Amino acid sequence: MKPVYNIYIFIITLVLLQACVSKGVAPVANRGEIKQPEPTVTQHGVVSKSTPASRPAVQNKSGYHSVNKGETLYSIAWRYNFDYKALASWNNINPPYTIYPGQLVRLTPVYKKKGVPLKSEPVAKTTTPAKSSESISKPIVNKPSVVMKKTKPGVTLPKGTIQWSWPTSGQLVNSDSPTSKKGINIAGKAGQAINAAAYGEVVYSGSGLLGYGKLIIIKHSETYLSAYAYNSKLLVKEGDRVNAGQQISEMGRDNTGRNVLHFEIRKNGTPVNPTQHLPRKRV
Repeated sequence: MKPVYNIYIFIITLVLLQACVSKGVAPVANRGEIKQPEPTVTQHGVVSKSTPASRPAVQNKSGYHSVNKGETLYSIAWRYNFDYKALASWNNINPPYTIYPGQLVRLTPVYKKKGVPLKSEPVAKTTTPAKSSESISKPIVNKPSVVMKKTKPGVTLPKGTIQWSWPTSGQLVNSDSPTSKKGINIAGKAGQAINAAAYGEVVYSGSGLLGYGKLIIIKHSETYLSAYAYNSKLLVKEGDRVNAGQQISEMGRDNTGRNVLHFEIRKNGTPVNPTQHLPRKRV
């Protein structure tokens, strides 16, 4: 019986050891471990880790705007709510403010350091390529073969008080869009005539500004600009001089489908209430 007894003891011991192994403690590295995103291969064959889709990309992180075809210094200043004169100063751009596709335009002012003015980055000087020694720290912008549209040199705008007039007839309507809050919206009919609110020079005519549709910007003085958005047809081009009341476009539709003109007046780059400058009696 003793050999049989020893066999029983051996079997029981083996079972207990097996149970202890199966109930072992999990590795510490697995406790509360956050699963990392699986690496993915991009369309260029570069392996990278995926990022949450809800995180938006940072716009203009470098502090520069890359000029697109059809843009002018005025439209870029309008996009970022800057005074065009300030933007020109930051980039050493002189009248008639000619810019080129691919050029980098500084969007931040140049501050003084220890009483010495800091020089602007050479992004506006497109006629001379940057030196190779500066290529690491400073953007390089070579002169492209395609020249942007520019305003005609020598255009002199009248000084003094601007005589404003209503750009079109219709009722004022409200809108909750960010664009509409910078001016007024005048409802009307499709194709209705849109007129220049005062004498000036067309400094932008196109559809490159998000939220404005087909847009016209007119310069009335060194201080005031006016804008006419949501047009269906543009009748003037950059560099044209227009008189007050002259038709410049035809009314189109806004983002909600309404026949409307969005009208803005900006003083030194800042939107102002147009009704404070327009005549009380509407056309």
